[in-house]
Amino acid sequence: MRKALIGLFVLCTGAARAADMTVLRYVDQDPGGPPYVTRILVTPAFMRMDSGEDTGDFTLLDRKKRVVINIMRDSRLAMVFAPGALPPKPVGWKPGLVEDRVERGGRHFTLTVKGVVCSEGIAARHALDAARAMAEQKSILAATQYRVWKASPPELQHDCDLANQVWNAGDTLTLGLPLEEREFTGRTRTFESETRQPANPELFRVPEGLAQVNAPS
Repeated sequence: MRKALIGLFVLCTGAARAADMTVLRYVDQDPGGPPYVTRILVTPAFMRMDSGEDTGDFTLLDRKKRVVINIMRDSRLAMVFAPGALPPKPVGWKPGLVEDRVERGGRHFTLTVKGVVCSEGIAARHALDAARAMAEQKSILAATQYRVWKASPPELQHDCDLANQVWNAGDTLTLGLPLEEREFTGRTRTFESETRQPANPELFRVPEGLAQVNAPS
């Protein structure tokens, strides 16, 4: 009987751990705008990005189905993004990703294209599944990002956009969890906190009554 109880305890403990989620908080800032909080919730099956409110708009990554769903409650709309085909990389496309000095609990990195720093920051070998989930989302959205880049006026088509959002979108995330990041546009991201909490399945579901629309891929 005692062995059976011990086995049941171990099984229950494992199930509880499997239900945990990683909760990350960042402070993001776009050029010319005020700083704002981004909360990222990660489980083995999903990743949710929002402003920290359970009932607000959010972006949901279904890691098994490989789709990204943008939830817009006021518009009663759920925009679904699936992976799309990308054109071949330009001849000679060779971005450089370099890690150098140890800094603030991680390693400093730079991603460059043709001598231009496209992004730089600090990454730590920590919460690696969360970093993988962020890279998965970027991979799924890469074709959409390329379409946006292609439709932009020539003066706004920067190689760094292709590096950061399209062909090398997840490269810096292979180095670990971003603690700090600054893109060539001036957009910044700063790590604030990480906790582990029991997963709430309701946070990873598309709200009822929303029209689901497939985005062009």
